[in-house]
Amino acid sequence: MIHETAIVHPGAQLGVNVSIGPYSIIGEHVQIGDGTTVAAHVVISGHTTIGCDNQIFQFCSLGEVPQDKKYAGEPTRLEIGDRNIIREFCTFNLGTVQDVGVTRVGNDNWIMAYVHLAHDCQVANNTIFANNASLAGHVHVGDYAILGGFTGVHQFCKIGAHVMTGISSVVFKDIPPYVMAAGQPAAPHGLNSEGLKRRGFTPAALAGLKRAYKILYREGLSFSEAQIKLSELALEVPEVALMSDFLAQSERGIIR
Repeated sequence: MIHETAIVHPGAQLGVNVSIGPYSIIGEHVQIGDGTTVAAHVVISGHTTIGCDNQIFQFCSLGEVPQDKKYAGEPTRLEIGDRNIIREFCTFNLGTVQDVGVTRVGNDNWIMAYVHLAHDCQVANNTIFANNASLAGHVHVGDYAILGGFTGVHQFCKIGAHVMTGISSVVFKDIPPYVMAAGQPAAPHGLNSEGLKRRGFTPAALAGLKRAYKILYREGLSFSEAQIKLSELALEVPEVALMSDFLAQSERGIIR
């Protein structure tokens, strides 16, 4: 299942039923799990670990050195989980020693063409990245987040779980969980209610999250005042705890 024109380093570790397409190059320190398909003209380099049953489409570059002048050849890593779909021309870079040294992508993500994940990004599970979405270094993205096409995220920003951004959004600050955001710079545009319904959130949970959104964005409270009220609401509505905890960990501040 390795095409005759592919170049696979003898040190690479390939699982069972791995397919490597024409003219693809697999580096010495690459590990690829069972059932993963690598299409034509893909380059996988660096200390890169890829899990099982991924589909990697043509012309991707995975595990190349960071686009960071501080990088000095350290053996940092790229780790990709299971069942991800990575479409054409995606670029995922290694981590840096200035962070945890690992760029991570979780499981069951749908990553469309021309997406860029810079060094030290941490992408969770079940996300969707539309075409040309780009993350600068050290960005964290939570479960089920959806980034619209051409969304650009500034370094060190955090995107909460269940967030949705509109096309061409430019994100300079953190986006709390459950929030829809759009614009340049990105601003909040309500709760991602439809997405939450599709994921099985109960009417009671949705009502509680709507209250949380109003506390955060509609009552004119300071950030610290909103934090206190949300922590109190989280005792009644467990789903709000995700938002409350996110705010406590925000370093760049949240979109307004």
